[in-house]
Amino acid sequence: MVTLDDPAYPLMLRETVGAPLLLFVQGRCEALSAPLLAVVGSRQPTPGGRQAAQYLGSDLVQAGLGLCSGLALGIDGVAHQAALQAQGLTVAVLGTGLAQIYPRRHVALAQAILEQGGALVSEFWPDEGVRAENFPRRNRIISGLSMGTLVVEAAEQSGSLITARFALEQGRELFAVPGSWQNPQARGCHRLIQQGAKLVCCAADILEELGHFLGNQDLHAPSQASQETPAHLPTDNLLDNVGYEATDIDTIAALSRYPIEQVMGKLIELELLGWIASVPGGYVRTRRD
Repeated sequence: MVTLDDPAYPLMLRETVGAPLLLFVQGRCEALSAPLLAVVGSRQPTPGGRQAAQYLGSDLVQAGLGLCSGLALGIDGVAHQAALQAQGLTVAVLGTGLAQIYPRRHVALAQAILEQGGALVSEFWPDEGVRAENFPRRNRIISGLSMGTLVVEAAEQSGSLITARFALEQGRELFAVPGSWQNPQARGCHRLIQQGAKLVCCAADILEELGHFLGNQDLHAPSQASQETPAHLPTDNLLDNVGYEATDIDTIAALSRYPIEQVMGKLIELELLGWIASVPGGYVRTRRD
């Protein structure tokens, strides 16, 4: 238990209006005072949204940031996993007590966060179960622990927008990843950008805005190793015609000028190689060039 007047209480959160008087922490308390960025988004993200959270999260961790999120399904879970895979720090803020991990499928993820030096934190007593009204409350802690909040995908009526509002009220930076105008999961992000959130295309877009929080500590975007399509890949012409939004098979066949039967076989090959994924409406790219 960490009280508001405890030296271990995170300073960023202490400075916010309505900071919890008591925090329950499992793991390293020091993790709560590390330079953190909140990453939130849809519980049912598109493959493109998952990819954005994965790549941005990995790059940000390599630059020296930790990632803070809510252990929820979707973008939250992807952000935590991205930090762990990059051998970095991540903090999960729960909307339940620490003895009632939710969702249950993320129990192993919660354990991995602890094993890698991160922390689980909640303002609720350990045995507090799932109550809908507690999840919006925990969002102010996610944003309050963090220098800024990144929204990856959010519908117009999304809990992620509550976190974004808290971030603005707390005087923190707000970032949003744009998406297709046809994607309802991107409309919340587009609205945030219209209202002044910084549009994010790469980690550097975030890092350049956070210097005033860090004083003399500097963050640098990691160098990007090129992930080029192998020259010998027999389907690279086909791959060029699969976009990051769903592309139907007929369009892929027309653009690549392969017979439809051949296209279907090559798409299966690319999917097995991890370059594309099957989604409603066709296929999407899952790896960058």
